[in-house]
Amino acid sequence: MHWIDLTIIIIYLSLVFSVGILMRKHINSFSNFMIADQKIPLSLGVTSMLGTELGLITVMYNAQTGAKDYFSAFHIGLMGFIVTLAVGLSGFVIVKLRNFNIKSIPEYYQKRFGPKVRLIGSILLVVGGMLNMGIFLNVGAKFIQGIFGLDANDEILKLIMIILLIIVLIYTMMGGMLSVIITDYFQFVVLSLGLIFCVFYSISEIGWNKIFDSISKFPDKSYNPLLSRGSPYVIWQMILAFVSAVVWPTAITRALTMENSEIVKKQYIWSSISFLIRFMIPCFIGICAVIYLNPDSGTDKLILMPNYLREILPIGLLGLVTAGMLSAFMSTHDSYLLCWSTIITNDIIDPLTKKNLSSITKINISRFIIVILGLYILYWGLFYEGTDSIWDYLSITGAIYFSGAITVLIAGLYWEKASEMGAILALLGGLSALLGLEPIRKAFQINLPPEEIGLLSLFITIFMMIAGSIVFPKKEAHE
Repeated sequence: MHWIDLTIIIIYLSLVFSVGILMRKHINSFSNFMIADQKIPLSLGVTSMLGTELGLITVMYNAQTGAKDYFSAFHIGLMGFIVTLAVGLSGFVIVKLRNFNIKSIPEYYQKRFGPKVRLIGSILLVVGGMLNMGIFLNVGAKFIQGIFGLDANDEILKLIMIILLIIVLIYTMMGGMLSVIITDYFQFVVLSLGLIFCVFYSISEIGWNKIFDSISKFPDKSYNPLLSRGSPYVIWQMILAFVSAVVWPTAITRALTMENSEIVKKQYIWSSISFLIRFMIPCFIGICAVIYLNPDSGTDKLILMPNYLREILPIGLLGLVTAGMLSAFMSTHDSYLLCWSTIITNDIIDPLTKKNLSSITKINISRFIIVILGLYILYWGLFYEGTDSIWDYLSITGAIYFSGAITVLIAGLYWEKASEMGAILALLGGLSALLGLEPIRKAFQINLPPEEIGLLSLFITIFMMIAGSIVFPKKEAHE
């Protein structure tokens, strides 16, 4: 990497990091720290949602998926576009949630079902969410190894992970949601431009004909996801698209920061286009990487994309793209760490203490939890070993939370007879998704793929909700 690239990276990251320090003086309440007092305009709301979802982990796992499944992987982005647009046009779920004037989904659980559901839902959300982001740090370190051409040994990987973690922890604790949203804005602009340049540069270097000729030996599986992955996988992607837009906390938190429900709908309509692009562009780069590098069958496809960018991008553009990627790494981590820490504070610790904790106390508790969570993801990133693709891992760990949350949320908003016991059973039913984790599948010799276990877990939660609400009907409304 040329000194010009390094200069671009250092200057850009220094500017981004300074935002966290500047925003610190604006944090005067826990609501401000958690959801920016629900005063975020449409433009910032859209780019913040997309900035969080267009993280380094997103680019890496989509490039890995493209390298494995070629153009058939594009259906994931198509699902995201259709579902997010439908939610924006209809206001399904998001409008009702925003009108409750809440800071998190667990808060809604209490309003609709009572404190027990809020507590259980919060715990499962944190368990699933932390398992989900446990590999983020590891993936980010592998990107740096690849893009800088460093030796692929464990000691270097560990050192990179520690340095990245320290930077993210300091930044996140400084500014809360305000710094997260402003960083998301700049990161989204820079990374989007960088990725678009990567696409055009890849086409000019490789050529359209070679790209399509290279995958012509697998014509059907290269374009048709039903042939390459099967119908359960495609159905699972549709559910994941809904989850990403409506149920996943880092996305719904952005919706809850909007000024009103009408702006929330516009936020989703505009975001739907970029939800499509954020999948398709990294997938395409992954396809180009496997064609250009022509790796051995045993090569880890996760590392192909950064190796490819290092090989193909000119001086200056390489620095810009790398700076955008590292900023995206920070953006995703600070969003997730802020989300989980404030939910633990707001929806677990605060209700259990049964005291009126001050905003300063809540902010300090959240900052302490951010450090604890950071140490956890460092540990998990160092010691977790699995061969599932990153996307499969993320979907099944997320299902521990969202398979129950989907059911409870929709039933609570649209089914009057949904009861407290039904909600509790549905949330606990989501724990069945643990069977989809690779170490557990191997331990119990389960031969089902993750997507089929995820679908089964969702069916279990729906059954639990219906059966629990019928056998133990609703007694009274909770406020």
